[in-house]
Amino acid sequence: MKLYHTPGACSTASLIVLAEAGIPVETVAVDLKTKMLADGSSLLKVNPKGQVPVLLLDNGEILTEGPVIMQYVADQAPQTHLLPPPGGLERLRVLEWVNYVATELHKTFSPLNRPNTPVEFKELTKATLLPRVFGVLNERLGKSPYLAGDTFTIADAYAFVVLRWTQLQQIDLSPWPNLGAYMERIGARASVRAALMGISEEPRS
Repeated sequence: MKLYHTPGACSTASLIVLAEAGIPVETVAVDLKTKMLADGSSLLKVNPKGQVPVLLLDNGEILTEGPVIMQYVADQAPQTHLLPPPGGLERLRVLEWVNYVATELHKTFSPLNRPNTPVEFKELTKATLLPRVFGVLNERLGKSPYLAGDTFTIADAYAFVVLRWTQLQQIDLSPWPNLGAYMERIGARASVRAALMGISEEPRS
């Protein structure tokens, strides 16, 4: 398989899940500003949406959208418990949190990473919008070590990557102590360290 990604961006979550699953993958770095690959070709030829991650399967099929890619990868390695099997409420609980991270945490955070976002909106995001989401996550993590319970899942890989952006934006997580402990817990995982090794700390999506 081949994963098109941008170092430090949300596609890093897919790298973490692949590492957790023990699935070897060739990686291709993408400059999202220019949509160009290192070989001079365009990401748009691979994914007309112009976004990462993109997973090229061995059979030539292409998957896009991080939550879908993570779900696919997790299903290839059921022994890892990254995502419970279909048919049970446990799987839906994980997917609930994946969707919350996508629609509330990631979506709320993204404007801070865009140079054309008005300063006033960035301040509103830091002072009001993100703290609301942090509060929800902090409360949940006071009840269990991971978002969906006692087991690390794809939801945690996703949340961890987006929450790392607080470092770049100089957002202090100390008012939400469960989040700080959560980040340390996940950051200590061997697969996470492997996925993060050598990547840029500057997100681009």
